[in-house]
Amino acid sequence: MTTDTIQVWDRGVRIFHWSLVFFFTLSYLTGDEIETVHVYSGYTIIALLVFRIVWGFVGPQHARFSDFVRPPAAVIDYLKRLKAGNPPHYLGHNPAGGAMILALLLSLSLTTFSGLKAYAAEGHGPLASNEFSLVSPAYADHDDDDEVGEDGKKKKKDEFWAEVHEVMGNITLSLVILHILGVIVSSRLEGQNLARAMVTGEKKLPPEGR
Repeated sequence: MTTDTIQVWDRGVRIFHWSLVFFFTLSYLTGDEIETVHVYSGYTIIALLVFRIVWGFVGPQHARFSDFVRPPAAVIDYLKRLKAGNPPHYLGHNPAGGAMILALLLSLSLTTFSGLKAYAAEGHGPLASNEFSLVSPAYADHDDDDEVGEDGKKKKKDEFWAEVHEVMGNITLSLVILHILGVIVSSRLEGQNLARAMVTGEKKLPPEGR
């Protein structure tokens, strides 16, 4: 059995990955305790997201979206074969991993945007003077910044965005947990240490030579 390895993950992808792990953890733990750290950690995450999206178009082969974004049918087929214990090997992200990356990028984008909106409602941040809102136009007839909650009481828009931000943060955390479980399962079935590969950038050469 060959033990040859090949360089797959470039330095940009690796630095992005572990930086995101650190700053998301920091943001999640400081959300209700240390606002300044939470805010600037959030800004850093936004910068990381912008980098990753750009890198997904101009980076090396396995960093590009074109290398790992696949149709739903391919993702479902991979999951079926994973469940059967014989998943195909990929040098880059497998179809399920690629789908998870897109989900995480979307979830993190919504989390940071809702955080910016909540911060703006307090009169701070780059969106403080921005009138753009994702709130339904139905709220346009409400007085000032108030809207009606499910309990019939009015609540401030800053409370609305704070709640959205908290929900999105928890959704992102759930995706992270699923991602970690997926990495563990795929590592065992594919005979790869995917976590170590994201540190060294190297993976074992798949038997198929793909």
